[in-house]
Amino acid sequence: MREDARTHPLPKSRQTRTVILPSRLQQSPRMTAPANEQVVHELVELLSLERLEDNLFRGQSRDIGTKYVFGGQVLGQALSAAQATMQAPRGAHSLHAYFLRAGDIAAPIVYQIDRTRDGGSFSVRRVTAIQHGEVIFFMAASFQQDEDGGEHQLSMPEVPKPEDIDPAPAVPEHVMATLPIKVQRWLSRKGPFELRHVYPRDELNPPKRPPFQQFWFRLTERVGDAPELHRALLAYASDFHLLGTATFPHGVSYYQPNVQMASLDHALWFHRPFRADEWLLYSMDSPTVQSSRGLARGQIFDRAGRLVASTAQEGLIRVVKDAAAASHVPAKE
Repeated sequence: MREDARTHPLPKSRQTRTVILPSRLQQSPRMTAPANEQVVHELVELLSLERLEDNLFRGQSRDIGTKYVFGGQVLGQALSAAQATMQAPRGAHSLHAYFLRAGDIAAPIVYQIDRTRDGGSFSVRRVTAIQHGEVIFFMAASFQQDEDGGEHQLSMPEVPKPEDIDPAPAVPEHVMATLPIKVQRWLSRKGPFELRHVYPRDELNPPKRPPFQQFWFRLTERVGDAPELHRALLAYASDFHLLGTATFPHGVSYYQPNVQMASLDHALWFHRPFRADEWLLYSMDSPTVQSSRGLARGQIFDRAGRLVASTAQEGLIRVVKDAAAASHVPAKE
């Protein structure tokens, strides 16, 4: 019933061209673990798309232990595709996206770009993500050339420095053995980002608490200097734990078998230059949950306290009596 992803074959009149983000790993004091270097390299490759036509790209999917394609992957790839169509030196300053269907981790994703507008100082791109012949996601992104102007920002929350926070402990083996295989793989996987939670929460036995959280994060290895690469990496990471903030007052978690959670939309604003391989503080809150939908907001600061990006996301949070029914996909149907 569904069409194959190859519904969009390579045009015979053109050769494939790979859009490689300027991503060569650079030497740094942190580059001591080959495993770290490998997972960071894999992420950079994941965000580097194959160009099928001027406005058509193909990205691969990767199984990171989640049941479906991680939303941050689609955000990062869609932004990479949009950035690749920019002729003038303009940086992305905002994106607004909707997740329509769950993504299949076993199939590539095709990204079709509409060059909506190139004005005197701003450009707009619309991105449609297609898998198995169906639209799974769409996004609008706006770009602006560098421009001077007045500035102000809210202050960064007062939190401990990342080096003063212990890494999260591993899940005990006897607990891990009781979890579904996909959850085991997600929790045991060595990811490309290092996270230090300011106020850790036990996601397997979540207590009720106010809807606020902060954590520091950075890539585990250094990468190249291109701002386009760091924006795509931040788009990927901006989906980390954001919607989960809305579950805090209710004492539920994505890992519980009777809980359905799915991102509905996602917004991201880039304010100031940053590096994804240096410590960034993600400060989140959730102002409301209702009608099985939760809203979460985030602010991302660098170590100097500069507000470099902001996020917002609404998602489905549905607690069902039948745990088997909670696994029904897509949860939004």
